[in-house]
Amino acid sequence: MIYRSKAPLRIGLAGGGTDVSPYSDLYGGAILNATISLYANATIEPIPEKKIIVNAIDRNEEEIFDWSKELPINGHLDLLKGIYNRIQKDYGIGEQGFRLSTFVDAPAGSGLGTSSTLVVAIIGAFTEMLRLPLGEYDMAHYAYDIERNDLKLAGGKQDQYAATFGGVNFMEFYGEDKVIVNPLRIKQQYLFELENNLLLYYTSTNRESADIIKKQSRNVVDKKGAPIEAMHQLKEQAKQMKEALLKGKLNEVGEILDFGFQQKRKMAEGISNPLMEEIYETAKKGGATGGKISGAGGGGFMIFYCPVNTKYAVIKGLEKFGGRYRRYKFTDHGLTTWTI
Repeated sequence: MIYRSKAPLRIGLAGGGTDVSPYSDLYGGAILNATISLYANATIEPIPEKKIIVNAIDRNEEEIFDWSKELPINGHLDLLKGIYNRIQKDYGIGEQGFRLSTFVDAPAGSGLGTSSTLVVAIIGAFTEMLRLPLGEYDMAHYAYDIERNDLKLAGGKQDQYAATFGGVNFMEFYGEDKVIVNPLRIKQQYLFELENNLLLYYTSTNRESADIIKKQSRNVVDKKGAPIEAMHQLKEQAKQMKEALLKGKLNEVGEILDFGFQQKRKMAEGISNPLMEEIYETAKKGGATGGKISGAGGGGFMIFYCPVNTKYAVIKGLEKFGGRYRRYKFTDHGLTTWTI
């Protein structure tokens, strides 16, 4: 048997950063995101030897261990090993050797939720192999718990839920553990138009999101007024985006994104930088009415709302920066698992 899974990456459209503790614990957060046709993939293949092989194919990294109940967390392929350790502890895996292989369709640190989506995909493959009775909320919370508590990785809560549920969702965060996922029933023609007008641009630079997220969290702990007020405004932005999409007011999407871009820069140092500012202004000169830095900021993907047919002029204008745009489709499904 071979056990496979895939989970979709996501575009954050509004409210980014309000899902990060301690802001979401103290004030409650709101996010609007949509999953796209780029995936994190995981495969578990039993092997006759009593070995455990973990292999990140896209990164050309592999480690081989004699079978053990716990693998070392040493800064190399820790996501793969940490999930194995937790599954082994909670559910038990027989002394069967196996190869765990992963592949992600976007680079790590690019702002599309790659790490958390990969965690969901790996848990999905183990769930398929062991027939674990985990529902969508269970799966997402389990992934969050492994990342934040077992592996001590800084980050928010939205990515695990986006990867598990899929589709376009308005997510609400209350206290430390309460998350409510509200799937949005957006008319198909509105989604087609949003997909047509929303340009996904990779800046060809990556960043360490944990550093930016730690600064953001520290600003909340230190009760810094401007960053906290910016997060309040981003929470309102998520509500504005929800209304615009549900009512088909797509001409407002660019302005709502632009409002969020101005606010997000105030949350923490390093979210934006001179290169990203120049890219943003160039896109607006080409006809984009707004955009945002995807994920925590500092690099990776940016998105731009380009009404009518302005995206072609925007793509042309951005050529000088050496990045590239990525084609995608919105997806209505989340984590998918199967057995061969």
